[in-house]
Amino acid sequence: MIMSAASDEQGTKFEGAGGRPAGGDPRLDALVHRLPPRLAGAVGYLLQPSSRWVRIPSGALLVVGGVLSFLPVLGIWMLPLGLALLAEDVPALRASRSKVFDWIERRKPHWLDPSAPKNDET
Repeated sequence: MIMSAASDEQGTKFEGAGGRPAGGDPRLDALVHRLPPRLAGAVGYLLQPSSRWVRIPSGALLVVGGVLSFLPVLGIWMLPLGLALLAEDVPALRASRSKVFDWIERRKPHWLDPSAPKNDET
């Protein structure tokens, strides 16, 4: 029985504890699904509930890197990604993340469309 649970966990890559989508929001899962496979796997791992102790420092480092975006190699792209990771564990950021997802649904609905081509497809 334990082996079947482990194989189910591997089969559903982005599922967290209790069958809940990793991240808890289907809109977040739709955005993760659009990422290139390698990056989607890393983000899916970070969004799992068991990865909390990796997610919090990663999110904090990404926020710091986004603030220091004027330096070479670092970029402003790090700031929203870090805030999105921290929103999993900080309730005050969850409300903001929900507002951003509402904006995406209104202004950029094709980002959440599962039939749209992924970013790595041409």
